[in-house]
Amino acid sequence: MPVYAAYGSNMDPKQMAQRAPHSPMRGTGWLQGWRLTFGGEDIGWAGALATIVEDPGSQVFVVLYDVPEWDEPLLDQWEGAALGLYRKIRLPVATLDGDVVAWFYVLDDYEGGLPSAHYLGILADAAEKAGAPDDYVRDLRNRPCKSLGD
Repeated sequence: MPVYAAYGSNMDPKQMAQRAPHSPMRGTGWLQGWRLTFGGEDIGWAGALATIVEDPGSQVFVVLYDVPEWDEPLLDQWEGAALGLYRKIRLPVATLDGDVVAWFYVLDDYEGGLPSAHYLGILADAAEKAGAPDDYVRDLRNRPCKSLGD
């Protein structure tokens, strides 16, 4: 079964159950050699959107889900892949049981810009709900962001 790796708001198992109801959480892991960043600030939302970029010294906490073929198009719609906002790539994720190849949604835009404080809070809450380490959640909460009024 295809495996999806969430690094954004889909880390929240409750949200994921609404978006892809037949896709159970498989576990968590780390995407090594990549970092979480933001881009696409000019697309029209209140700030930049989460994405990942290669960075040899970094790692990103992810939540893995088993996604059957009938849930994948639903998830593609939620994530904007059907509109070309995000594209899919496959990468190995390190887990306690060994590496798992999973697909990721990567923003099809340039890196740069700040996320809104609200969006960053959603990401940090999702990571916390998924069991991310405290320092990872704290780093998310302390990232630079902009308020909606800016």
